[in-house]
Amino acid sequence: MTQKTVTAPIDTRELRHAFGTFATGVTVVTCRSEDGVPHGATVNAFTAVSLDPPLAQVTLTRTSRAARYLEGAPFAINILSLEQMDVALHFAGKVMDEEPEWTLDGDVPVLTRNAATLECRPWNIYDGGDHIIVVGEVIAMEITKRDPLLFFGGKFRHVGSLVEGAPWDHSGDAPESGWFAGAKSFKPLNAF
Repeated sequence: MTQKTVTAPIDTRELRHAFGTFATGVTVVTCRSEDGVPHGATVNAFTAVSLDPPLAQVTLTRTSRAARYLEGAPFAINILSLEQMDVALHFAGKVMDEEPEWTLDGDVPVLTRNAATLECRPWNIYDGGDHIIVVGEVIAMEITKRDPLLFFGGKFRHVGSLVEGAPWDHSGDAPESGWFAGAKSFKPLNAF
């Protein structure tokens, strides 16, 4: 019989600090309320999910207004550029005197001057504790040459210099890397 190790409860402040050691980009998720009014929320919990079908996910606090508007609704993931720190602050609750610029041409409001934009239709929403995990199918995108805005250690950052000596020119999880799907053999973890 295996005994479980009892651990002390996780201190949420320390956990937040641990999460903050992972550098992320900064996004604003935008959508419309049922009456068509545009809304947005700053989110750094964003990730790619799948290439086929093209899926992306964001995680929002359950209590945010944007979370209420996303059920079954299209939305955009605005990947902010370095020049949009004021936009990030605005949608994080530090409302600026001047409202950020939007385009309201399609189904969802899209911010201007983004590093990239992913327009999504709803795919699924999952329970994430005090957050909801929203997965959208990417139906349109725009990529610019603007540098992205980054967040690390509770502060905004910019992209630094390249790390020399990278062993490959493509993503490690790309099919052509042969890392897992094409591997001829691999050792089970317990063999080390």
